[in-house]
Amino acid sequence: MRTRLTVAAVSGALALSALAVPAAQAVSGDEAGIDRPSVAEQLGGSAATSRSVTAAEAPTVSNVKINNGRAVVVGSGTAKTFTVSLTASHPSGIQGVYIDLWHGTDPTDADGWLPPNEGVTCTELTATSATCKMTITARPGLNDEQGVGDLYANALAGTWKVGVGALANDGSEYANDYYKTHRVQRKAVLTINASPEPIVKGRTLSIKGTFTRANWETGTYSKYTNQYLQLQFKKAGSSTWTKVKTAKSNSYGAISTSHRATYDGTWRFYFSGASTTTSPLTVSPGDYVDVR
Repeated sequence: MRTRLTVAAVSGALALSALAVPAAQAVSGDEAGIDRPSVAEQLGGSAATSRSVTAAEAPTVSNVKINNGRAVVVGSGTAKTFTVSLTASHPSGIQGVYIDLWHGTDPTDADGWLPPNEGVTCTELTATSATCKMTITARPGLNDEQGVGDLYANALAGTWKVGVGALANDGSEYANDYYKTHRVQRKAVLTINASPEPIVKGRTLSIKGTFTRANWETGTYSKYTNQYLQLQFKKAGSSTWTKVKTAKSNSYGAISTSHRATYDGTWRFYFSGASTTTSPLTVSPGDYVDVR
């Protein structure tokens, strides 16, 4: 696991300070123990004046957004970079902010960690508040020299915790390793082919496809088995998709169904999503069929 830490200074033309953090340490088996400093440690290390305060004295944090509220969906071999942001305020002004995602039960010994990249953009809203944006990059696979990647195991797909912090100019800080949760999911891919094309009206179309999803461990797309999908149809000239029937991927990830051809139009498979895989939906490309 590469270590990336960013605490953004907020004052007019913004300065950037990067702190050194301990490297993640791989352990035996299929899991990795990741030495993730808590949000309080991240913020405290950036200012000698940091101090403990009551909740009423601490900075306030609001409007925390991860990937614009959408699930972070990552494929098998390509890194995914997404934006995170928050608004922080304090009577003394805001000196720094921090956001990360982590997976597991212990924030300082996580199963997975997605810290922010260097580079922060902050916009002062008032003399005492600012909205700050940064990016996080999630890389699938075993991509670290220690044999640990950001998303090194398929078991990491699902719900992650979001850590959030803000440091005020007077040294007071807000730090929460459990601010909210967010989905990090495996990308799914659907294909479809309807035949024969063209087809005589009233004859039966054979409609086949495949359903696969990203395998972060192998860097490939693996069969996605025993999943229920919708076969949908959009009549030529219409903009509305209509459910025709339910189909199911078999033990090889293959989908096979049929339907009588009545009108010209486009066919597709539709998957409504799962907690670990491409939510809220996955659709195949449309296959247009001419009915004569």
